[in-house]
Amino acid sequence: MRQFKTESKKLLDLMINSIYTNKEIFLRELISNASDAVDKLNFKSLQDPSVKLDQGDLAIRVSFDKDARTITISDNGIGMTAEELERNLGTIAHSGSEEFKTENAEQQGSDVDIIGQFGVGFYSAFMVASHVKVVSRAYGEDVAHVWESDGLEGYTIEDGERAEHGTDVILTLRENEKLDADGEAETYDRFLTEWGLKSLIQQYSNYVRYPIQMMVSKSRQKPKPEDAPEDYKPEYEDYQELETVNSMTPIWKKRSSDVEQKDYDEFYKSTFHDFDDPARTISFHAEGTLEYDALLFVPGRAPFDLYSKDYEKGLALYSSNVLIMEKCDDLLPDYYNFVRGVVDSADVSLNISRETLQQNRQLKAIAKRVEKKITADLEDMRDNDREAYEKFFENFGRGLKYGIYSSYGMKADELADLLLFWSAKEQKMITLAEYAKGMPEDQKAIYYAAGDSRERLAKMPVVKGVLDRGYDVLLLTQDVDEFTFQAMREYVAVDMPKIYEDDAAREAAEKAVADGAEPEVEDRHLELKNVATGDLDLATEDEKKEAEDATKENEDLFSAMKEALGDKVEKVAVSA
Repeated sequence: MRQFKTESKKLLDLMINSIYTNKEIFLRELISNASDAVDKLNFKSLQDPSVKLDQGDLAIRVSFDKDARTITISDNGIGMTAEELERNLGTIAHSGSEEFKTENAEQQGSDVDIIGQFGVGFYSAFMVASHVKVVSRAYGEDVAHVWESDGLEGYTIEDGERAEHGTDVILTLRENEKLDADGEAETYDRFLTEWGLKSLIQQYSNYVRYPIQMMVSKSRQKPKPEDAPEDYKPEYEDYQELETVNSMTPIWKKRSSDVEQKDYDEFYKSTFHDFDDPARTISFHAEGTLEYDALLFVPGRAPFDLYSKDYEKGLALYSSNVLIMEKCDDLLPDYYNFVRGVVDSADVSLNISRETLQQNRQLKAIAKRVEKKITADLEDMRDNDREAYEKFFENFGRGLKYGIYSSYGMKADELADLLLFWSAKEQKMITLAEYAKGMPEDQKAIYYAAGDSRERLAKMPVVKGVLDRGYDVLLLTQDVDEFTFQAMREYVAVDMPKIYEDDAAREAAEKAVADGAEPEVEDRHLELKNVATGDLDLATEDEKKEAEDATKENEDLFSAMKEALGDKVEKVAVSA
């Protein structure tokens, strides 16, 4: 019996029980190791012409024996010598894949994408197995070797037999646990079914680049006997067939020009369990210090639980085609919580279990780019497919408004131009920018009224008064609307026609335009004013002067009225 080259029992126990939180990822880890072994042989064949390799034969196979309680993960990769078994499996946290990447760093111009880096994934097998046996034959060697351990004290390495190069990892599963005080128990039998293994492969390792094969149960009609009677009824038989159960090439790694929209739609519906096609599809590839692929979808309708406390936002995070997190919420801001999709990057720093991230600096950079892409796509839909955008806003507009309100207006620059409100003047949904563009030159603010229905708001005398002035009024009917405007306080309308202080400046500008100059524009800070409260400042300069003159002319009368009314009024004057 050989001892693990660390404080074996203590560290192995820590790794089995503390590093991983989810037992079912053992299969992901072992398949990733198998993929790395095939990658190493593939890389060797590219560097050494004497290594003859048929790319079509490279594969990973998963099988199980319910009676023997075993699961076997096999590959025809590079295999391991006795020394490599000793070094890679006998030394906990020694990564053969990381060592391979380091040794070949200068030669990796070819396409090699090794997944492993910590040297601990193999030991996740002991979460579900009471005994692990590894049979491996290194490429170019005549002898195979067998590594065995129960994960307690140590391991053995002996000579063995294997027909060709590659590795078999054979797990003998633990017995099912007894019910605890809470009535719960770990059932390892769930891994000893075709459906159980196949679903785990497709969940975590669906996009591993090599075929993952399983014997799959099927049914077929038996041949009809030649002497079958007229009332013969077809008979069926069950059989098994070797089948590739993973997709291998993820759709997000393909050029968008090579993928039809119907393929994106089918991927979206099958992956995110939606009956409807997505409203928008956003696909992009980022290069540079941080390389990643992203495929994002804006749903066609809001999920039923979108505004419930149980709703979970996030994008699926993959690293080198292997699922790390089903919903990484750090990749999306709350106001884009409705977006679904995938981000795949080999550059994100994972923790030792590959279940979470070591640091979020890279994640923040990806999230920032993702947010910009979503915003740009929504702006494109708003400008070029208004009908679709209004439907989108009906579904998800509340969240955009809440993004401004919850940030105390800090996100107004990013989100304000995505908002739509009902125009009392235009009788349709418009943006704040469209409102500003339609303002008369003398209008100094954006006016709105808040209530529970457009019909009631439109009948308000003050709303009619503002409309009579030629100014529009936005009718706000959602509870978050007024809070959003209060958080914003103002809207900055960009590229507005410049307002000149006097006629001379205006005439000079008009002459310049007539001579071929571009019209001057300016950004205008427009206060958001509720027509039901405060001074609306609707009077023209002439009307203000008339009111001021009338107040002076009737100063004695107004003083007497103020004295008679006392504290009931603050001031008596003529309003404009």
